[in-house]
Amino acid sequence: MSPPLRVAIIATTWFPNSHAGVLATKFLTGFPTDEGLVPPRTCVVSLYIDQIHERDVGLQLAEQYDIPVFGSIRAALTLGGKALAVDAVLIIGEHGDYPLTPLGQEMLPRRWFFEQVCSVIAESGRGIPVFSDKHLAYRWHDAKWMYEEARRLEIPFWAGSSIPVTWRRPNYQHPSGEPVDEALCISFHMLERYGFHGLEGLQCQVEHRAGGESGVHSVTCLSGDHVWQAADAGQWSQKLADAALAAMEPGPGRLDRDAITEPHVFLLEYTDGLRGVVLMLGDTGYVTKSAYASRRRDGGGETIDAFEYHTDLGPNHGHFSYFGLAIEDFFMEGVPQSPVERTLLTTGILEAVMISHDRDGARVETPHLEFGYQPTTSILRRPSAARPHSATLTGLPMPEPGSTTSAKILPVGRDGTQYGQRG
Repeated sequence: MSPPLRVAIIATTWFPNSHAGVLATKFLTGFPTDEGLVPPRTCVVSLYIDQIHERDVGLQLAEQYDIPVFGSIRAALTLGGKALAVDAVLIIGEHGDYPLTPLGQEMLPRRWFFEQVCSVIAESGRGIPVFSDKHLAYRWHDAKWMYEEARRLEIPFWAGSSIPVTWRRPNYQHPSGEPVDEALCISFHMLERYGFHGLEGLQCQVEHRAGGESGVHSVTCLSGDHVWQAADAGQWSQKLADAALAAMEPGPGRLDRDAITEPHVFLLEYTDGLRGVVLMLGDTGYVTKSAYASRRRDGGGETIDAFEYHTDLGPNHGHFSYFGLAIEDFFMEGVPQSPVERTLLTTGILEAVMISHDRDGARVETPHLEFGYQPTTSILRRPSAARPHSATLTGLPMPEPGSTTSAKILPVGRDGTQYGQRG
């Protein structure tokens, strides 16, 4: 048998419930799923952690699993030598102490990470798979560069979040090639971080509509009372919102405007006439999950389809197990499990949302997002049941946050120079 693929993990920070904590950890401990605990099929051989959190568990796991932690991304990819020495790279650029742009975007160093990975790959002439967690970057310019650089260097590149692979109730997927006239996804909490989840929950459905994806030509973000005024003016459908909320269990059943503080709505105009909506229902606990609803004309009437995205907030965050297994599939096959163009598009939409929000709800034209792509027809690894069960709910032993460890960050690069940690 061939030895397992060697994976380098590049993370901003690593503590319980951080994205590294709920995703990267599973590449060491295994993936708890409804079908049982699935052992890793790849081997993590190096780590780079940009910021050591006060509740860090990354260094403790590195010591427990005998994985070297390097002080630079180059060293992590070369294992301290002169040449590329890994077969795949997992980038998790989420969480950490990073400043905000004037638009309120978190300046996570995803492009900086990816740029350094690309440079090492370019020197080697060997295009290994690279996965980058969530949206590509906080700026469209950086996201577009990442996409084009991966193509130029022939790097198999994939990105996105766990929302498309979490539990659905009912287990719905928009039928390939079927029309849709309006679609809405409900999300909550932080505008940028969770707004991306809402956009991806929307996009992973509507991209399957007749004709495939055609792009977006304008984006508007409304806030506060303007959200409800837009509904009353017919700019988005409360009927669809009620259908999405009715699919949540537990959930409020239907929209109660008086119970929601700080709502936002994203209004997307697609180039083929589709109206897309992401409704953000605050951070007070009115809803704590996402849901989707769409409307399509059906003869003389209309058909509404709706379901919830159920995320497992137990000790394992089990939706990240299915996400991690899909990433492993990508590493082993070199084929993205969904179009990276989806993440490119949602990244661009999210930046336009933040611009519109900064301009008090002004409509933002997005000619740079008027590009199309065809979705993959295969279904990602995702659960078929309505709710997590079995090993998914069984907690795995983890180090206590902040415990002492003798693990050290190796400071030596290919030429013997010292590398300090960024941040």
